[in-house]
Amino acid sequence: MTHAHIDHSGLLPRLVSKGYGGPVWCTAQTADLLRVMLPDAGRIQEAEAARRNRRPDRADDVAIEPLYTESDAIQAAALARPVELGVEFSPAEGITARLWNAGHILGAASIELEADGCRVLFSGDIGPEEKSFHPNPAASRGYDHVICEGTYGNCRRPDQTPEQWRAQLLEEATGALARGGNLVIPTFALERTQELLLDFALLLDAGRLRGTHIFIDSPLASRITRVFAEHVHELEDVPASLFERPQFHFVETPGQSMRLNSVSGAIILSASGMCEAGRVRHHLRHNLPRRESTILFVGYQAAGTLGRTIVDGARRVRISGHDIAVRARVSAIEGYSAHADQRDLLRWIDARRPIHGTLFLNHGEPEALAALADEIHSIHRDCSIRIAEPGERYALSPGKAAMRVSTGDHALVATAGRDWQNDYATFVTGLKADLMTLKDDAARRKAIERMHRALHQ
Repeated sequence: MTHAHIDHSGLLPRLVSKGYGGPVWCTAQTADLLRVMLPDAGRIQEAEAARRNRRPDRADDVAIEPLYTESDAIQAAALARPVELGVEFSPAEGITARLWNAGHILGAASIELEADGCRVLFSGDIGPEEKSFHPNPAASRGYDHVICEGTYGNCRRPDQTPEQWRAQLLEEATGALARGGNLVIPTFALERTQELLLDFALLLDAGRLRGTHIFIDSPLASRITRVFAEHVHELEDVPASLFERPQFHFVETPGQSMRLNSVSGAIILSASGMCEAGRVRHHLRHNLPRRESTILFVGYQAAGTLGRTIVDGARRVRISGHDIAVRARVSAIEGYSAHADQRDLLRWIDARRPIHGTLFLNHGEPEALAALADEIHSIHRDCSIRIAEPGERYALSPGKAAMRVSTGDHALVATAGRDWQNDYATFVTGLKADLMTLKDDAARRKAIERMHRALHQ
């Protein structure tokens, strides 16, 4: 397991529910985080399934089953077997492995495997060079095959120091508070919340941010912050009392969270980071319509998510069955990304050369992976590059380009990104406004009749 982010660890409980009971090799920090992250994911699976099944518009649908339960998740976390960075171990007969610092989040690692004389490196998620808490990514070189992430393969972020993005954070906070609104930050519970708390602590200690309260409205983020506090001595340039500020208020109960709906002049950090679940959704319901509030995004927003819809400039969105007008200021800070950008990725790949076989690019939207592949080809024309599709299988040999032994599954490829439910939400949210642009009621009724006929052809 490279690290504890749910897009990497979140199907472990599913494996357990299907009978897996073997070890999960990872760093000690990842093991600690899995004990927090996975049960929370299980509770969300159960709660979201129950919530959807209660919706009146789903009363005649087949009940949704959670992918897994909290019990499955607890069992999965218990399978973690911690190993130290740089120490060789054998996860299975005939295979040796070693973990390298990936510089992404607490405990994140790249994974080196060797079997039958073939050395392979999985990057996991690679962090940028300007990153709070962690040293720069590292690994050996001279692999037969490398699998590298390309999340920001088509992006070159502006050169920005931590001091510069901290100044931008201060500007967004003071602007929202001066207008009498709130600064709402949809944030990832793991790492991003703690990075923000570091920067707010530094701003508070320097006297640059005064007279405000900062609410951390995510029980998961609160528990993860306690894990960070346990490992604070392993973090770079961080005071031992980092998370102990009188302005920091960790919100626990739903009642405390709901009371924030009537608050003005506060900073609210709430999960989830892409606005797909969690308490941030009710903060968005109450703050998106307010011109005096600011919604500040500080992380990647995947295609098809509510966060991406807002960032892309939607005038109205649909949240938990409610149509919400977007009047708040919407802004973003790119410096907080835990992912390497194109230049960071190129440097990381170059440091792994020579790659004797194939460089695989994955973990990115098609445009990002294609742009990264083009950039690598322009520098290293002799490099064998593959952008693998879901379902493809490759045979890996020492010193030779990878050989594809089975093709991809196009049905799986089609599930990525936006789906019909995203399009439905966009259509329904704007339907009334679109109908009102027609000249009169007769034209509106005629348009509705045409839509009805199209659905029943």
